Amino acid sequence: MKANYEVDMRLNVKTPMRDGVELSSDIYLPKAPGKFPTVLMRTPYDNNMSNMIEKGMQFANHGYACVMQDVRGRWDSDGVHYALFNHGPDGFDTQEWIGRQEWSDGNIGMSGGSYLGWVQWQSAPHRSQYLTCIAPRVMCCDLYSGLIHPGGAFQLSVALTWGMRTNGRTAQSIEYHNWTEAFRTVPLIEMDQLAGRELQFWKDWVTHTEYDDYWDSVNVENKWDEIAAPALIMGGWYDLYSHNTFINFNGLRLNGRTPEARQSQLIVGPWPHGLSLSTKTGDIDFGANSLYDLDGLERRWFDYWMRGIDNGIVDEAPLRLFIMGVNEWRNEHEWPLARTDWQKWYLHSGGNANTLLGDGGLSTDEPGDEPADHFVYDPDFPVQTVGGNNCCSPHIVPWGPYDQRDVEMRADVLCYTSEPLESDLEVTGPIKVVLYAATDGLDTDWTAKLVDVSTGGYAKNLCDGIIRARYRGGFTSAKLLEPNWLYKYEIDLAVTGNVFKKGHRIRVEVSSSNFPRFDRNHNTGNDLGTDTEMRTARQTVQHSGAYPSHILLPVIPAE
Repeated sequence: MKANYEVDMRLNVKTPMRDGVELSSDIYLPKAPGKFPTVLMRTPYDNNMSNMIEKGMQFANHGYACVMQDVRGRWDSDGVHYALFNHGPDGFDTQEWIGRQEWSDGNIGMSGGSYLGWVQWQSAPHRSQYLTCIAPRVMCCDLYSGLIHPGGAFQLSVALTWGMRTNGRTAQSIEYHNWTEAFRTVPLIEMDQLAGRELQFWKDWVTHTEYDDYWDSVNVENKWDEIAAPALIMGGWYDLYSHNTFINFNGLRLNGRTPEARQSQLIVGPWPHGLSLSTKTGDIDFGANSLYDLDGLERRWFDYWMRGIDNGIVDEAPLRLFIMGVNEWRNEHEWPLARTDWQKWYLHSGGNANTLLGDGGLSTDEPGDEPADHFVYDPDFPVQTVGGNNCCSPHIVPWGPYDQRDVEMRADVLCYTSEPLESDLEVTGPIKVVLYAATDGLDTDWTAKLVDVSTGGYAKNLCDGIIRARYRGGFTSAKLLEPNWLYKYEIDLAVTGNVFKKGHRIRVEVSSSNFPRFDRNHNTGNDLGTDTEMRTARQTVQHSGAYPSHILLPVIPAE
């Protein structure tokens, strides 16, 4: 195959949708006779950005047609923009239009990450006859649990900062807001106005606190068997959507409509939302080996599926994982790993697990008759977010691994720490905390975090999660608490792939806030979107034979 074609650019080509709205497409074509497979990228961020132009040129250089399209209501496209909705039909209509063009050979692959990945997932179940494969990076398929309301809480920082930036027809600056003040605005539903915008989708997100028809209408997780195109999925351990990439992988591998869809693949590195841009994420430099040529991998994917080039990619392991701690890539075949040893590591203390200086312990020994731990959660003084799986403004809310010791010195953070490990211990898989806890109000939040503590004391966060107490039984309806009644909570901490080195210690943090990543629970039981009242909550965490609070660790046996 000839490479390095010269490029013919056709800008602002009007692409008609079924309702008469015309979207703007920039098209990059190899200067050569014949028909070409097409790479489609649909974006709300301007198809004329330099990185989009460069990628379009690169694909055309390699003999692909490339269509860069502004989504409905953004930049040069007509229509009205409403964030994250209405993209399935538009994607399908665009694919059908491409397939009819004289330069198209009838094969379309989609590319891009985050919102550019979302539009791929939205269009895939519509099954255009021309959609051959997709390559979505860093995106969920269920907006409710993956982006806006994980654990029933409101994922505040990304919803507000990204939402404001993406409002309207063009990019909106958010650099000059006082975010410390903006995040603390009450009521929550008016936060967009006080931060400088009025966003209808913000109000809808705040109002739809439960999983209902609004969220179900764009949920692709119940449509795996309608997707025929294979997906090359890309994610990062510190990405906002770390857990969702594995859900998407399993969804297609196990339930895809075609044998091709069931050959989908996934790669996960030690990266944040931007993926393989640097060896360093947060505080940690994961080394030169952590960088991966994702564009080259994607091109191999497209070459196989759209050009029929037998480059062996589908014969390779479907899962590529970077294991932190040892900083090595490893090929795997399923998720969770079949050889996983699921171990319960129990919380222990003498009743004073508050702060990292307390007496909280963590071990595989079942608890006996142990006193409970207590702390006070004041929503006026929430535990601050320090790194983690955040997006999309690291200068406002940093992402990745950072030292958690300042957080762990707070009295409202319970710390349960193991003895130094006698040998390396690999933990790779989904992480869950089972907590037996009580509060003195009608509602509250419970948070948990898994931390790798080095021999020098550096406390590296690996993953974390939250559960809003009123949604402990499910996210379709709320059920308030009986004050001081003990309930069982399951907190999804997403995923990790990490070797705790010999001499390191495993730590679990338990608290009731992680702000501003998540909104503050006011502990009142009122509607959280409109509530302006706050109350202090007195929290109790049990760990005894009858109520064995623990973290479930997916331990991978040493080879």
